[in-house]
Amino acid sequence: MLGIGAYKQRMPRADEALPGRAGEMPLHNVHHVSGSPLRDVFAGFERVQFGMGCFWGAERKFWTLRGVQTTAAGYAGGFTPNPTYREVCSGLTGHAEVVLVVYDPAAITFDALLQVFWESHDPTQGMRQGNDAGTQYRSVIHCETQAQYDRAIASRDAYQRRLREAGYGQVTTEVVYPAPPFYYAEDEHQQYLSKNPMGYCGLGGTGVSCAVGTGA
Repeated sequence: MLGIGAYKQRMPRADEALPGRAGEMPLHNVHHVSGSPLRDVFAGFERVQFGMGCFWGAERKFWTLRGVQTTAAGYAGGFTPNPTYREVCSGLTGHAEVVLVVYDPAAITFDALLQVFWESHDPTQGMRQGNDAGTQYRSVIHCETQAQYDRAIASRDAYQRRLREAGYGQVTTEVVYPAPPFYYAEDEHQQYLSKNPMGYCGLGGTGVSCAVGTGA
């Protein structure tokens, strides 16, 4: 049966995925840290989705950055529309836990976001991150522009060289353009570590620096 044991570490087929639902999750549309909306048109800003393990710790990495307008926890990259957290954790939706990052490109570069992404987790672990195992913990970058995609691919290749030099294996990060639909997670997961400062965070990097944008 899918969703049990090792099967949680393989992507389900579309015909195996849970059906989901048509309606979006109810959302308290205020960021717990910045007060910005979580769901909006975000005119004048750019968006990207990062998946790097449990989205609780991943979201905190980005809301602290100057130039980031808002962040939100959610699900993307699978088949099930508007899934619940329980459904995603079953391994039967195909979604990764991701963070939507909305940023001002005049205040922070995409390269700066990529550097935080690569240095904050181990992108060589496949369908897990540390002790968190399952398809929802895989490493992903979902790009909304061709320019983002090109920079993400270039940074992946450059970081792969540095990881190999440090003894790490193949990068398993999925770099996708165009970005798949983003489904907002339940309110309890939004800015979780701001609401629960002592809460669980399994995020850990490799210790290998990523010199994005320097040509190194």
